[in-house]
Formats: sequence, structure tokens, C-alpha cells
Amino acid sequence: MRIQEHPILGTYDKGQLVEFTLDGKTMTGYEGEPIAAALRAAGILQHRHTRKTGEARGVFCAIGRCTDCVMVVDGVPNIRTCITPLKAGMKVQTQYGVGPKEDAE
Repeated sequence: MRIQEHPILGTYDKGQLVEFTLDGKTMTGYEGEPIAAALRAAGILQHRHTRKTGEARGVFCAIGRCTDCVMVVDGVPNIRTCITPLKAGMKVQTQYGVGPKEDAE
């Protein structure tokens, strides 16, 4: 499910395959690719749930302008996963409102 060749951006060199966690589950992705790309390649499309209605959101603009792809990354909420590079050992959590599930208001 990864884009191998983009009509505008061309191709890119994949980084090393690394492990990270999503809501406690071990996953893999390529170091340096956006977190959202690694999640999409694994079939994960929901990144957060809205505070007021609990509706699921995922990648929308994919350029860091909107906030639909924000997640809690290494304990920090509101990280735009479409522009944040993946690193080995990252702890990624689905965001509920303004934080992870246990902190949701």
C-alpha cells in the first residue's frame, strides 16, 4: 500500500525497517517515512476521535495544514503524523479529544 513512485515527488530511498508501537501493538515501518504512511501501509486509517462527537478522523490534507491526522506520539498530543518522521521505538497512540484514551475528557 506504499506509494513507490509519486508523479510529482518521484521516488525515494526507504530507510531501515524499524519497530514502533500503536496503542501498545508492535508495528513496523521505514525510518524517516511519515508516521501516517507507516500506519496506512498497515491498514490503519483512523488516527483520532473528535472531542465533541467522538467521530473518527484520519489523514485529510497530508501536508501538515489540517489537524485530522494528529495523534499522541511519545506522550505528546497533537502531533501531525503526516509530516512527522518515523523513528525506531516511537510510542504512537490514538488520540481521543485532546489526549490518549485514558486521559480523554
